[in-house]
Amino acid sequence: MLHRRTFLTGVAAAVAALGLLPSTASGAPLARVKALGVLRVALYKDNRPWSWRQDGKVVGIDADIGTALAKALGVRADLAELLADESVDDDLRNGVWRGGLLGFQPADVMLHVPFDRVFASRNDQVAIIAPYYREAFQFACAKGALDVDAPPAQYRGKRLAAELDSIPDFYLTGTFGGILAKDVVHFPTGSEAVQAVVDGKADAVLASRAQIEEMLHQTGATNIVRRKIQLPAFSSPGWDIGMAVKENSRNLGDAIETILGTMSASGEMKAIFDRYGVVYQAALAA
Repeated sequence: MLHRRTFLTGVAAAVAALGLLPSTASGAPLARVKALGVLRVALYKDNRPWSWRQDGKVVGIDADIGTALAKALGVRADLAELLADESVDDDLRNGVWRGGLLGFQPADVMLHVPFDRVFASRNDQVAIIAPYYREAFQFACAKGALDVDAPPAQYRGKRLAAELDSIPDFYLTGTFGGILAKDVVHFPTGSEAVQAVVDGKADAVLASRAQIEEMLHQTGATNIVRRKIQLPAFSSPGWDIGMAVKENSRNLGDAIETILGTMSASGEMKAIFDRYGVVYQAALAA
């Protein structure tokens, strides 16, 4: 059976041979990036420790990876902050293949995209590539505030920090018949929720592992204990994070995957994560 993409590629090649279309060799997205001398990288706005503003500059793990990719390609990095929409599908539309309604210009590559086959299958305008980290949620608390490994029902009456409208928020407010809902304290981001525990404004937090590790590294806090066993009835065992390019930019995607392989083998990826105090966890799909 002839694959649809193989068929269409064959048709396009035949038409180009007749002179009816420009050759793809001269219009390839990778060639365009190099010709323009810039790689436009979409990063989520206010997504610490991955990408956020500090002293007016975009910093973070993803910011450093995007800059490293551009350097390896021999071009300049244009780090473009993308405001998260209602879904990641919307973010791909706004950040990669069409652009945003508020004037956001599509990027050549977008970082921090879920690397998942089902998700990829419903977003056929992009190619999801280069899984580079395995993320997971983690529960942590201030020393002495509670038994961090106890069943969550025992957390009643404690101040439980979570990012508003996030998976941790839904878990804490909705699981176990909602008995913890009144104890949840909401924050704009997971990092701010972790900061609240460090500052003594909350007793415990459910946030991503990277958010917890970076905040502990940045603050030097030693009063935080992390849960060692899985939370009961928690439906998210972890997920791989990758990147996205336009569907017609697969040669750029191939180049990026090659660069990431080199960065991983050389220790450069680990060094970037170390810079922010985050333990580098290779994606399972890698």
